[in-house]
Amino acid sequence: MGVEGYHYLAVDLGAESGRVMLATLSDGRLTLEEIHRFGNGPVRLPGGLHWDVLHLWSEIKAGIALSRKYGVQINSIGVDTWGVDFALLDRQGNLIGNPYHYRDARTNGMLEVTFQRMPREEIFAHTGIQFMPINSLYQLLAMVNQDSPWLKIAQTFLMIPDLFHYWLSGIITNEFTNATTTQCYDPQKKSWAIPVLERLGIPISIFQSVSSPGTVLGDVLPSVAEETGCHNLKVVLPATHDTGSAVAAVPAPESGFAWISSGTWSIVGAEIDHPVVTNDALRYNFTNEGGVENTWRLSKNVMGLWLVQECRRTWVSQGLSLDYEEITRLASQARPFVAVIDPDYPEFLYPGDMPNRIVDYCVRTGQTPPQDHGEMIRVVLESIALKYRWVIERLECLIGKRLDTIYIVGGGTKNRLLNQFTADATGCRVIAGPSEATSIGNALMQAIGLGHLKNVTEGRAFVRSSFSPEIYLPMASEDWNKPYNLLCQLVGNYA
Repeated sequence: MGVEGYHYLAVDLGAESGRVMLATLSDGRLTLEEIHRFGNGPVRLPGGLHWDVLHLWSEIKAGIALSRKYGVQINSIGVDTWGVDFALLDRQGNLIGNPYHYRDARTNGMLEVTFQRMPREEIFAHTGIQFMPINSLYQLLAMVNQDSPWLKIAQTFLMIPDLFHYWLSGIITNEFTNATTTQCYDPQKKSWAIPVLERLGIPISIFQSVSSPGTVLGDVLPSVAEETGCHNLKVVLPATHDTGSAVAAVPAPESGFAWISSGTWSIVGAEIDHPVVTNDALRYNFTNEGGVENTWRLSKNVMGLWLVQECRRTWVSQGLSLDYEEITRLASQARPFVAVIDPDYPEFLYPGDMPNRIVDYCVRTGQTPPQDHGEMIRVVLESIALKYRWVIERLECLIGKRLDTIYIVGGGTKNRLLNQFTADATGCRVIAGPSEATSIGNALMQAIGLGHLKNVTEGRAFVRSSFSPEIYLPMASEDWNKPYNLLCQLVGNYA
């Protein structure tokens, strides 16, 4: 039947919003149309910061129902989300409370507690994952330390997309790409990191069998079909970690490229055949997360447009009407290199008055702070680009290969100023797009799972023929060397 007229629902949940997208393979091209978009964000309760997964579930079903207006038979549906956060089910398969948000403060100090029980080097040898307080491992350890009643009655551990796939299909499983973000998984043994879990007192029995991207779970439950009016709809696992889906859609005809999934977080990495669990990878705090078709993503998180989002949120709360386009315009006109910040400074992780935190950082490091909104955002964007260079140079050392081309995918591709800064700071050619790479990669893995496409190589060819990227060439790269040297000094213990 070829690839004509296949339709997939790609549910992509991000930290700010969610969307249900209709992807179609037809006439040798891939098209994407937004069916439903809805808000997402943390909900603060007396007990902490949570996700409202019941709201998200209602919106997912609303998106499925809205797909009926297109008058086509939808072949399948798959869900991707951010990593590290999880839900717990009781012995009857019921959700135990709204899942915690990764920015909840309960993981403060958990790294230090962990290292008292198990050395950093030993944990990395078992998991190959970068050390971040938001990781599932430290969220679970916080529950152990707090003697959480949730953990006592939990029978099942599901990552956020696993939860939605369970509610869609009735099938319980942990999908591979998201399981590897937990720091509870051993990438070399390809199984849960039992020695780590045992040492930290985390119950092993809650973890499930691991399924690969492209696995067909089955039909949607009759109750879901009846409520949405969509019947004969398969549930197919994409790469449920949004970065895994985004990288699957990188339109590269070649191997040996660097990629940046740009959004609230920026994730900078390379696609490799085997995990790199070495002393240098530990030293630089790199991570090995699962990819599609037996690949691995050697990468590092960089605080991305979260810094811009929080600056804007603060200014709006103060009565200033500034949209992202205006903020970026002001930054483009501002003085260059007023100051340099390490985007991954720990104080920048949590919600709050980001402009004041940046000013405090500049004062603390002996720099003159930015003086207006444009300078503030320019400092942020330049510093993000400089941190990209820091990561890519160390990535090249880890894989022993020069990476001349950087593919940027995700919503951050719309920030053309950051894309140009990235080319300038790194001296590399930058190819930006598609912006909806996560949804595209989600749909591609559904198509592969159903046999509508052969593999990711064929899928990426469809992406190249269907979407036009923007190319950025470096300009005056030497001007970036002095601020880059300053960044290297500032990174220090926060690498």
